[in-house]
Amino acid sequence: MQVWPLKRSKEASPSSFQRNILQAKMCQTRVVDIVAAGDHFQFGCEDGLQGTATKVLLATGLVDELPSLPGIEPLYGISVHHCLYCDGFEYFGKPVAAYGKGDKGAALAIMMKHWMSDVVLCSDGSEINPETAKTLAHHGIALRSERITSLEGEDGHLQTIRFEKSPPLTRTALFFATGCRQASDLSKRLGCARDEKGGVVTDPLTEETSVPGVYVAGDVSRDVLMVSIAIAEGAKAAVAINKAFLRRDGLCD
Repeated sequence: MQVWPLKRSKEASPSSFQRNILQAKMCQTRVVDIVAAGDHFQFGCEDGLQGTATKVLLATGLVDELPSLPGIEPLYGISVHHCLYCDGFEYFGKPVAAYGKGDKGAALAIMMKHWMSDVVLCSDGSEINPETAKTLAHHGIALRSERITSLEGEDGHLQTIRFEKSPPLTRTALFFATGCRQASDLSKRLGCARDEKGGVVTDPLTEETSVPGVYVAGDVSRDVLMVSIAIAEGAKAAVAINKAFLRRDGLCD
């Protein structure tokens, strides 16, 4: 635990906000429970620490659902990716694979044609809608529907995708569409409204969620899932919280 010190001015007594800052501590622990209690929130941590807060900023992020494919872990983040916008440009002109069950994987494969010309969809034993199959063929995307037995590579670089019965497929990268989930259920516990994608909805004016006093930053909102957007959301939420405190203390309208 670390304490953040603040020098007091000798010419003026500290405001309530400054007194709170003087007593502030940074705790590296996990919050496991939080509930609204009137005009504040009560929280509990896994190490037994308990406390109250007048504002809550959730920046808990998302967890990507990694496909259950033998050999994927040493390749993930090097040649197996979940974000086409982050890493797609690196594979221009190279043979790549799209992975996903049913039409979800097909949608990813079609998007990938904007970056790469040689794209193969691996549906891992799942069926593709006949109309979707026609769309794949129209865009020159081959379909390998057999179950995958393993991914093989060296030093993190994918080389081969192996199937149950058919010949192996040589690829330099694989992008997957298996979805993601909220890393924490705190927003659900608090009753924050979510959209159809599971992202927490915020007010564009106040930056608050549907629960007054609760804010989110980063992938919790499930807007555009990029680090730059997460940083921007954090800055916007911090400014909004500061303005809320200023209004509360009568320092601004």
